[in-house]
Amino acid sequence: MKAVGQPIRKKDAMALVTGKPVFMDDLAPKDCLIVKVLRSPHANAIVKSVKTDVAKRVPGIEDVYTWEDVPQERFTTAGQTYPEFSPYDRLILDRHVRYVGDPVAIVAGENEACVDKALKMLKVEYEVLPAVLDFHMAKDGDVLVHPEDNWKALCKVGADNKRNLCASDSTEDGDVDAVLADCDEVVEGTYHVRAAQQAMMETFRTTCFMDAYGRLNILSSTQIVYHVRRIISNALGIPKSRIRVSKPRIGGGFGAKQSVVAELFPAFVTWKTGKASKMIFTREESQIASSPRHEMEVHVRLGASREGKIRAIDVYTLSNTGAYGDHGPTTVGLSGHKSIPLYSSAEAHRFAYDVVYTNHMAAGAYRGYGATQGIFAVESAVNEMAQRLHMDPVEIRLKNMVREGDVMPAYYGETAKSCALDRCLERTAELIGWKDKYPYKEMGNGKVRSVGIAMAMQGSGISGVDVGSATIKMNDDGFYTLMIAAADMGTGCDTILAQMAAECLDCPVENIEVLGADTDSSPYDSGSYASSTTYVTGKAVEKACQKLIARILEIASGMLDAPVEELEFASDRVEWPKARKSVSLIDIGTKSMCGNGCALEATESNSSPTSPPPFMAGAVEIELDKETGHVEILDYKAVVDCGTVVNPNLARVQTEGGLVQGIGMTLYENIQYNDKGTMLNNSFMQYKIPSRRDMGNIQVEFESSFEPTGPFGAKSIGEIVINTPAPALAHAIANATGIWFKELPITSEQIAMGVFEKEDIK
Repeated sequence: MKAVGQPIRKKDAMALVTGKPVFMDDLAPKDCLIVKVLRSPHANAIVKSVKTDVAKRVPGIEDVYTWEDVPQERFTTAGQTYPEFSPYDRLILDRHVRYVGDPVAIVAGENEACVDKALKMLKVEYEVLPAVLDFHMAKDGDVLVHPEDNWKALCKVGADNKRNLCASDSTEDGDVDAVLADCDEVVEGTYHVRAAQQAMMETFRTTCFMDAYGRLNILSSTQIVYHVRRIISNALGIPKSRIRVSKPRIGGGFGAKQSVVAELFPAFVTWKTGKASKMIFTREESQIASSPRHEMEVHVRLGASREGKIRAIDVYTLSNTGAYGDHGPTTVGLSGHKSIPLYSSAEAHRFAYDVVYTNHMAAGAYRGYGATQGIFAVESAVNEMAQRLHMDPVEIRLKNMVREGDVMPAYYGETAKSCALDRCLERTAELIGWKDKYPYKEMGNGKVRSVGIAMAMQGSGISGVDVGSATIKMNDDGFYTLMIAAADMGTGCDTILAQMAAECLDCPVENIEVLGADTDSSPYDSGSYASSTTYVTGKAVEKACQKLIARILEIASGMLDAPVEELEFASDRVEWPKARKSVSLIDIGTKSMCGNGCALEATESNSSPTSPPPFMAGAVEIELDKETGHVEILDYKAVVDCGTVVNPNLARVQTEGGLVQGIGMTLYENIQYNDKGTMLNNSFMQYKIPSRRDMGNIQVEFESSFEPTGPFGAKSIGEIVINTPAPALAHAIANATGIWFKELPITSEQIAMGVFEKEDIK
């Protein structure tokens, strides 16, 4: 192939590295109102009154808004296909505030200084209520996070606001308890994954203005332009036809921007005042009032025979959705449905979960979307099982793993039509030098070198739900314009989809101009999330190009006076081999502008009934200091099966970035609250994310399979890459210390104290 499979540079690379004005704040109107919100200092309270008169008199202040000024119809901010699985439990401003950071009032003014001054002038009287701060105590507890009667759920997900339940379900195949009772060895453990921040470079930000036709225009750093339009329509109570949403370049998202976080407030201000406005979250706001990963506690029972055959897997997940249910019912499902299917040998499996409301900041989407938490638990249990059975962890996986042609347990009856997981695992073990280094080596001075390993899977879009669309048109000079609503947030989807179009149209990638995403001009697309763009939207691009070629042949048929079935599309021309004639695309494009009834444009949508998983294996070598607990990562090897690799360079940096994020949440990142529900990690001084210097050597390779339902055999890669570091590192630390740490992050202090207590017992 000429374009697909090639390491082509990102289309926007030069504009980004040379600092061209391409981000939201570069494009915002210069005279727009500045919008900020006053945030609650209490985890659970009723706002009795807000005195705004003094604040409104501050020079430059446009207006101040409270709960009395906003619509009272509830909605969700989760960017999901309608009807959303997330409950409708939010208002733009609510009299009942439910976490420290919940908005109380909106202030709009001519500049930041006057807005900051007005915020200090607001006087709020609160009735402070008891708060639910322990998610173990939330279900059927005495304190209700959402006691209101106008709370509603559009889908049946087991939600009940009168029980603090955002979602609940249980599924089982086979008699799990009976099989576990018959197993020679059972590993049981509870694995706690704390919330983690996406920590994207560009914080949440939006600018809004009214156009000449009286429509609300929203320019936002978002992954989901069409969902934003629907959510703002629901929140403001105005028709979708009065709203246009577009996105500029995005400085990272990682799922954080799959929720409407900053868009609500400037949209409300502009709709009320008719004036342009913008809101830019500070880093502190992005830490305390955003949409981090869901905190989950995953209880696993894993049963096996003494020969190492995994016979039963039982998973129960308790998920903390926080004050609101954004993505709560959907993230939790992946903790079981993307971990249990790794082991097709299981005779029986069960997966149950509860998602509960608490008075913490609401969680949301984050790369891995629940699979990360479940895979940490199940893969850690498999590693512990290998230790108990005195088996090599690589061997036990090769004996039990899902392989091509297997029906995947707990994966909706899907068959793995493309799976190179066995080759990924074997190659990863070879790269890390597993046979020579497992399990550990004493280095002297209290330092130990050890290795750990894990496997992972994810999905490629949401089967039967996600819709990807593309419009491709040929211009009069013979080049093409590709219009999409998938959001490139640094992932390179503009480039990858252009490569697919170039492959279909047999032209250089430079001949494909990409526009998007804009609800006025882009065809409908669910958005960039759920690892869907390459697989779902890519197939739409392929289909649209095929339709466009048919239209090009139709026009050429009239120009050559030839039967269309005898014509062949050939890169920059259409040939009629039988008559040895041809016509150039430039001439066809020119002809289309005069006396033509066939548009050189095609739009196609795509939705898949299946979600073929990408697979991955990862192995880490660490040096651990038993005295201080410090873990130094020496080497990380990863091998990924994402089907056909569309762009090796972009796939590699996606993998490397995901590994670094996974390492960060395993060793460093830690959202903590005090006993009043106030977050303690409100800046990068308190919330540590890793730098490149913390990573050691990273090596990424690919083992390609061919997915028959994907474009050119491709599957996704965006999310799976974050899933192996947690179980691999926990395994390496266990090999070095003899202690299985089951709570993330695994800090140096925990390791040092664990080693001290273990040796003290001896």
